[in-house]
Amino acid sequence: VQLVESGGGLVQAGGSLRLSCAASGSTFNIIGMDWYRQTPGKQRELVATITRGGDITNYADSVKGRFTISRYNTKSTMYLQMNSLRTEDTAVYYCHARSSSPNGIFHWWGQETQVTVSS
Repeated sequence: VQLVESGGGLVQAGGSLRLSCAASGSTFNIIGMDWYRQTPGKQRELVATITRGGDITNYADSVKGRFTISRYNTKSTMYLQMNSLRTEDTAVYYCHARSSSPNGIFHWWGQETQVTVSS
């Protein structure tokens, strides 16, 4: 599985951005996808997660009500719509996918995309 992210950038506080993650390869094995983020000196944080069918989503408390994760299986693409952005949302964002096979669960990561929110 290959994951390619896009959509990061610089935005003012209160603004919006949409991140995209395009999956290719053995996408039929993907059982769930997530967005993580990380700032210098801190551990990578799970931001949002979505199941294969897109019917179940979960969010970190810090982004609930502001971020929306979605997935379109026909296009093997996942999105993170980020509204009402705050300076504390500034981070490097990572797309992540979990795939299942007879050999176990595998983890795949995108290349990262920078989100910077200015005050």
